Amino acid sequence: MTLLKCHGLVFGAGLLCIVVNVRGIGPLWYAGVALLAAGILLRWALVRTQRPARDRQPVLVRLPVTGRWTALNGPATKIPSHTHSHAQTYAIDLKYDPPPDAADAPRTPPFNWLWPVGRRPRSYPSFGRPLLAPADGVVVATASRQRDHLSRTSLPGFALLGLESFLRGLGWPCLLLGNYLVLDIGDDVYAVLAHLRRGSLLVTAGDRVTAGQRLAECGNSGNSSEPHLHFQLMNGPDVMTARGVPFEWRYRDDDGAERRGVPEDATHFWAGQPTGAAHDG
Repeated sequence: MTLLKCHGLVFGAGLLCIVVNVRGIGPLWYAGVALLAAGILLRWALVRTQRPARDRQPVLVRLPVTGRWTALNGPATKIPSHTHSHAQTYAIDLKYDPPPDAADAPRTPPFNWLWPVGRRPRSYPSFGRPLLAPADGVVVATASRQRDHLSRTSLPGFALLGLESFLRGLGWPCLLLGNYLVLDIGDDVYAVLAHLRRGSLLVTAGDRVTAGQRLAECGNSGNSSEPHLHFQLMNGPDVMTARGVPFEWRYRDDDGAERRGVPEDATHFWAGQPTGAAHDG
């Protein structure tokens, strides 16, 4: 398993051999190609080990947010929702979306074809929103030093994000998840909250937390197109070797109907009763 986790280093070494090779096809070129192939094979093998069993029942946890949000890239629409890699089989992305009738509520900037290429994270209503513990548990890992970069919500930005996603996937988890925390919630289940705002973590490894406790703020660190929360459950503390675990929430739709499960992509939902802008969050 340690060898499988080093796939990025093997791939990078192969790429370096090819880039520095100045003698055409020869020993260094062949070595580079072999290392590239080995890196791809190791990556494929690692991802295969992270395919979870399909018969596991969802774990009921608390919503890690307050107010009105939009679900994106979630398991209610497709599985795997992201990829089996990094235990993301049942992961979901959440974007804060204030109700339309909220007075002076910030709005998410539109997608731009060319300009501006990116916007500051503060331009998005998700940035800085409080994030809560989904269950009682113990913090087992944190990362908090990565910057909140500009958004990638333009054609040039998306092209950059695609390249970033590939390169970040070859490295350590913090490159992909950005600032994050891993919470042991018992019964071999671990919760991950990722793309956190730099410097917003209120807990450290070893801290015991209670469900609903404020842990951090939503940010735009790591492999993120715009400020949002990435949430997932998994069966181990290491995202590079664990398998995804399905989950469900209790939430309400815009009509106030109570639901249990996971919202479908592009649907709005509430953590708590929809009561208007005055009580949102």
